[in-house]
Amino acid sequence: MPKRRDDDQLDLFARGARDAPIVQPDAPDPHREDLARLASKLPPEVRFGTSSWTFRGWQGSVYRAHYANEKAFLRDSLAEYATHPLFRTVGIDRSYYAPVPIEDLRRYANTTPPDFVPITKVWHELTTAVFPSHPRYGARAGRRNARFLDVAAFREIVLDPTREAFGARAVPFVLEIPASPISAKELERALDPFLASVTGDARIAVELRRPEWLTTRHLDMLRAHGATHVFNYWERMPTIRAQLALPGALSQPYSVVRLLIPPGRRYAEEKERFAPFDAIVERQPAMRDDVIELLRRAVSERIEVFVIVNNKVEGASPITIEEIVRRMVIG
Repeated sequence: MPKRRDDDQLDLFARGARDAPIVQPDAPDPHREDLARLASKLPPEVRFGTSSWTFRGWQGSVYRAHYANEKAFLRDSLAEYATHPLFRTVGIDRSYYAPVPIEDLRRYANTTPPDFVPITKVWHELTTAVFPSHPRYGARAGRRNARFLDVAAFREIVLDPTREAFGARAVPFVLEIPASPISAKELERALDPFLASVTGDARIAVELRRPEWLTTRHLDMLRAHGATHVFNYWERMPTIRAQLALPGALSQPYSVVRLLIPPGRRYAEEKERFAPFDAIVERQPAMRDDVIELLRRAVSERIEVFVIVNNKVEGASPITIEEIVRRMVIG
């Protein structure tokens, strides 16, 4: 199993944590009032959010309450996160590393407003075609995954618990397909029956991690099943603008954008360089231009767009979101 990352909510609701009071701020926040005015001008089709939410570096900006201890922060901060004027979604990344217990999913649902719609990643044991040749995979290293895109496992482990917790909220499920030596045609042969079986019950967004897989045939298949492409700004994928230029890339009633890490960079290096994620370290102006172009096109066609921003893209995802929104609605 891949190494767990300390910012992926993997111990979000620590078992046995005592309930502790949260001290709410009593002073008005002029900046938060300014963000509310910005949010009122944002088209309703656009949902912004961050890739996970438990970052202490956001204290004073996203988080103003004073949590009694770290366990209380991990357990309860999503409720405060969801009050941020610009955040109408969030990426539940921990679900990629292990199935999320139903009691945690219920807590997510119960502590966020009914119009707050998260995005959840599908467990990597169901989206990995070939296990990487790494010692951590033991005897499975380099072998095909027999559970790759297993419909029954997806329904039982991912879809059904999420639907039980969130009810009528149309939660998108991101299938992140890690790079592996299978061909584009092999991927399509596996993905086609999976989509045919589940898209009637779930919003499916497919995120590719090999540029060779992103073909017109792949996009046609997604469109035929009512699934959507994930526009990912990631270290080895084409730019958002290049993806947008592909016929049919933006053609469904909803779409997902994930801004993760600049091309050519590495996760560990950017994490060390950007921590504690409380300031913009390096802006990506071309990426911002591409995202705004995509959003303008989507809004003009009444396409709902979920935009998830990672700290590793510029240094502080809440600030990246604020600056993109400010430019989009004000110019």
